Amino acid sequence: MSVAATQARPAGIYAAWQIPASVALRWLVLVALLCAWEVAVRAAGSNGLVAPPSAVLQALFTQVLPDSEVRAALTSAVFEITAAYAIAVLGGLLIGLSVGWTPFGRNSFLPIIVFFYAIPQVVLLPLFTLGFGIGPAAKIAFGCSHGIFPVIVNTVAGMRNVNPLYLSAARCMGARRSDIVRNVILPHITGSLFAGLRLAMTMTLLGVILAELYVSTSGIGYFTRQFANTFDPAPLFALILALTCIAIVMNQIVRMAERHFTRWNG
Repeated sequence: MSVAATQARPAGIYAAWQIPASVALRWLVLVALLCAWEVAVRAAGSNGLVAPPSAVLQALFTQVLPDSEVRAALTSAVFEITAAYAIAVLGGLLIGLSVGWTPFGRNSFLPIIVFFYAIPQVVLLPLFTLGFGIGPAAKIAFGCSHGIFPVIVNTVAGMRNVNPLYLSAARCMGARRSDIVRNVILPHITGSLFAGLRLAMTMTLLGVILAELYVSTSGIGYFTRQFANTFDPAPLFALILALTCIAIVMNQIVRMAERHFTRWNG
């Protein structure tokens, strides 16, 4: 092995372990905020309204996660969010492709979809409760109603950027509609589609949590109200932290899928 190769190996290993400046700054700001939060609460001398991060972590591992009922509620919330998101993505993609297929469809149906998208979904929660009850079905349907519109709108927006010449060429070569969607449309709307998928994930989680807060009798909403009524904010913040971790993991999965398909598209 040459001397140059021997010297290049440590440099390569060092480069692999280097942390990007943006990531380092992000973690630095997060740690600074947590430290400021801890110092401010300790200096105020009252934990009745806001708990310090140390107390939140302690409550997470001593009160929230060890409780089997809370763990079951978190598992149920993950299932409801996943089911609502899957339905929203599949339904939104099918509707978006149907509406965006022709200019006539976009001009006819997109304004109606945007109109319903503009309606605050929370005011419709009683209708979902009447239609689906207070079980998981209502929470899944309500979460889906939040997530489906971003997928539809971004799918239609992406289809506007597809070159009509590609569509004409595919039709002239005898491609079926399913082939055109898979080989022409989807590769060209990847960026816009995944922008909608990321937003849909956030909105779906918001919808499920809102439904949990208002109609749940044994899920996350029930424990949120229970912890809030005890005037001990530490377990409440710990439960919020657990939900935040769930949201981060799900969004990271969507980002990993985006990187994979964007790389494939490129």
